[in-house]
Amino acid sequence: MPYQPISFSSVIPVADHHVELRRSVAKLVGGFGRKYYQDIVKRGEKATELWSALGEAGFLGAHITEKWGGGGGGMTDYYIVVEETAAQGCPLFTMVLQSICSPIIEAYGTTELQERWLPGLADGTVRMSFAITEPDAGTNTHRITTTATPTGDGWELNGAKYWTSAVDEAHAILVVARGPIAGSDGRHPLSLFIVAPDSPGILMQPIENIVQSPDKQFMVFFDKVKLGPDSLIGTEGNGLRQVFVGLNTERIAVAAMNNGVSCYAIDRAVEYANTRTVWKEPIGAHQGVAHPLAEAAINVQMARLMAMRAAEMSDRGEDAAEAANMAKFAAADSSLRALDQAIQIHGGNGFALEYGLADLWFIARVHKTAPLSREMVLNHVAQHTLGLPKSY
Repeated sequence: MPYQPISFSSVIPVADHHVELRRSVAKLVGGFGRKYYQDIVKRGEKATELWSALGEAGFLGAHITEKWGGGGGGMTDYYIVVEETAAQGCPLFTMVLQSICSPIIEAYGTTELQERWLPGLADGTVRMSFAITEPDAGTNTHRITTTATPTGDGWELNGAKYWTSAVDEAHAILVVARGPIAGSDGRHPLSLFIVAPDSPGILMQPIENIVQSPDKQFMVFFDKVKLGPDSLIGTEGNGLRQVFVGLNTERIAVAAMNNGVSCYAIDRAVEYANTRTVWKEPIGAHQGVAHPLAEAAINVQMARLMAMRAAEMSDRGEDAAEAANMAKFAAADSSLRALDQAIQIHGGNGFALEYGLADLWFIARVHKTAPLSREMVLNHVAQHTLGLPKSY
């Protein structure tokens, strides 16, 4: 869809520079548009052109400090970049990966690691994947079995990761692994490593799935993969605390992606409701069409405000876990309602790929389950916000 200068995504109070940032992202990504995205998915290609353009414009590093070539705007700026990219019909899971890896390296990496990776992540010339989920360890990270065993001059990595995004495009993988010996509490300490995807002993297998995206998912096997001492991020055994620097920002970026999909869906629904005429007037004149769409729009705006709140808290160095989880929860639910209503307004056309809605469904649906299921978000809120007993 070509760039829309006035769209639902612009209807949210933000700082003055955010208005221009949103316009700039919309203009760039709108030049590619929904058809570009659909075409590369159909051909099995990558969004390389769009990614390079976003990097050259400085958008992919909006949240990285200026010292390392970024924009220095934090997660509030990056939230707008991710949301508006999706609002122009081009949701990219790889943009979520940027929200995980960069903050972790910036917070805990050595100066050498920061110099090596952050400038390239900022300008888009370097990509990094993130490997944490395992077949038998989803939300409960303490159950992971991928193990980094000390060898005297580094580590040997063995195990497997599941649902690892875009590892086929990555220059490096940020891997969460456990130590071989459990602590007094029975849990194995976790550590974070940067691993080259072409290292001997790594095997990748694509996971066939229903999601219509250029970013593919993989099962990744590690068999006696040798890691040097410079591969460790931060302190060995302190990985659980370190990884949450990236997981909270991940939830914010996920919310941004789903909120952007919502904005796209509402824009398309409004356009169709204003132009599609049955009998004498546009269908949008009927309350049976207008009211459900208006309610969907209200829910989306609430989700967007929650997400911006989480981004602002993150940028101030506050604990954003609660707000980020709530934002992800609200964005997942409201995006599905917005998409459903947009499809319904289009009638049979809602299922035609030409209208660009139906193939967004599972992209939005993913985030009701991942990166943290809605049930675990409810557990978190019940325990930490409401003070109820832990239920799991």
